[in-house]
Formats: sequence, C-alpha cells, structure tokens
Amino acid sequence: MNNQKLNIGVIGVGHLGSLHSKMYAEIESANFVGVYDMNEEKRNEIASKYKVKAFPSIDELLKNVEAVSIATVTTTHHDVAKHVLNAGKHVLIEKPITSTIAEADELIAIAKEKGILIQVGHIERFNPAIISLEAYQLNPMFIESHRLAQFNPRGTDVAVVLDLMIHDIDIILSLVNSPVKQIDANGVAVVSDTPDIANARLQFENGCVANVTSSRISRTKMRKMRMFQSNAYIAIDFQQGSADVFRLGKEGEGSIWSTMLLGQIGEGKNKRSIIYEQPEMKKINALKYELESFVSAVQNNARPVVNGEDGRMALDVAQQIMNKIQIQKFNV
Repeated sequence: MNNQKLNIGVIGVGHLGSLHSKMYAEIESANFVGVYDMNEEKRNEIASKYKVKAFPSIDELLKNVEAVSIATVTTTHHDVAKHVLNAGKHVLIEKPITSTIAEADELIAIAKEKGILIQVGHIERFNPAIISLEAYQLNPMFIESHRLAQFNPRGTDVAVVLDLMIHDIDIILSLVNSPVKQIDANGVAVVSDTPDIANARLQFENGCVANVTSSRISRTKMRKMRMFQSNAYIAIDFQQGSADVFRLGKEGEGSIWSTMLLGQIGEGKNKRSIIYEQPEMKKINALKYELESFVSAVQNNARPVVNGEDGRMALDVAQQIMNKIQIQKFNV
C-alpha cells in the first residue's frame, strides 16, 4: 500500500470538472495541485475556490502532477488524453472514453506501451445500488433499463446514446459475461440534431437479452434497471442508490438484511421460500468513491475498476446502436 499522496490535477473545469475538483480537494490520499481550462476566468474561479493553482497551459499542469482527470467535451478527449499519456501521466477520462473506436485503441496502446493507467468515468459502477449487490452471484438472463432525464442543452453535443444510455450499456456489459451477438435499435431526434430518445435490444451469445431505453426529453427523471435470472429478480434504482432482491431460498433460510418471507413453493424436501431482501445502502458519494478508486489504482499500480478496454467496449456497443438508428432513419 502506497501511503504517499498522489499529486493530481483536473483538465476542463466546466460542470463535471468542477465536481472533480471539489472531490479531489476532499480526498485524503490525493494532493490536489491545480486545474487547467481554456477559459481563464473559469480556471481562476475554480482554483481560487479550492485554493489550488490555475495553470496557463496543460504542459505546465503536467509538470506538477502524476495524474489528471479529463473532463473536457467528448470531441477533445482523444487529443487531450493522448497529450497527457505521452507525457507519462495517468489519466481518468470522463465517459465516453473518446468519439471513435480508433481513438480509443490509440490511447489504450499508448498507455500499455508506457505502463500508464487509464480509468474511464462510468460513475454508475460506483453507485451504492451496484455496490450493495456485491454479495450476490449475478447472472442475469433478461435485463430491462430506463434512464430518463429532463432536457438539458449541456448534453446535446452528443447523442443520447453516448450521453445517457452508455451508463447502462457499461453496467450491462460488466454483468453479462458473454459477447454481444446481435443489436437492434431505434431512436428519434426530437429537439436536437442527434437522437434524444433511443431504445436498443442487445442479444448476447449466452442467451441473455437486454432491453435498454434512454431519453433526455422526459418530464421526470428515472434511472432504473430490472434483472431476471434463475431463482432471482433484482430491481435497481440508481437515483435512490437502492436495490430490491426477490429470490428463492431454502426453507427457513434467513438474511442479515430486512428479510420478509413472501411465501413458499414446492412440497416436502423440495419446499423453498420466496425471500425479499433490501441490501444495505452504503452512504457513499459515487463520484468521490470513483475518484478515490482511481487514486488507489495509480498508487498501487492496480487495474482500475473501469479500465480503457471497458470504456472501449461500452463505446463500441453504443456506436453499433447509433449505426442501427442511422440505418432505420435512412430506411424510413
């Protein structure tokens, strides 16, 4: 375990970058050195707020740190991250990792060559709801997810698939240990130039099917996922950070979590109980937990929870979905 604080900075201090800055200022294992942003006023504002240095260039920042968070717009991820990696610094890149698979491949290759870590900011991996399910053996065979958000012009630089749906794509790929076999998708551009609502059906080689819906023109927020597997049904509410588990157990089986016996099935030795459990909700800030895990991975030269290859896989599926939507558009 490396107890020395990690010198770290933030590139891009818009909405997300300012949140990264706030968290790094609180993380004990990090020495938050400073920030860079093209907007001088903004970088000075954030630097002043967290009592760190506002650097006039990326290179000046890189001279003083071992790692950075990149929270710039998606279209700049590749160029900025390539510059950082070539300087020999570890990097956390907000999702999606890049705009194209070729760009992601180049970053992964540079990092591998230089022995540098890439972590991708898929924050839902650190959601208390997902963390609470670590004690369970998850092997879903049908998944349904809905991620709905109210319209915010800030996210319209990319399609809703890359803005919202990619969160659920990453979670699903991490849960289903099987390659994607087929993708069907549709979407509609309602208020922007790219799809604002999209639905995709992912079929995996092991037989699992995932039905994924995302929209950024909803009246109310919703971030829910339901999973069905042999002997269990699991409902996840990302917004509340909670999960509900309905499962079959042996007769008389108990649990450390508020268990309710909902009934029994079978007879004699085959009798089994239907158990409801609500796993303990850990009181964690998902972003802070994510950034702490990045700092720890760098300090201990460990595999990040969401590495570059994971980010690439999520991007690959997202792009296939967008390609299917384009085909649907031109076939209308």
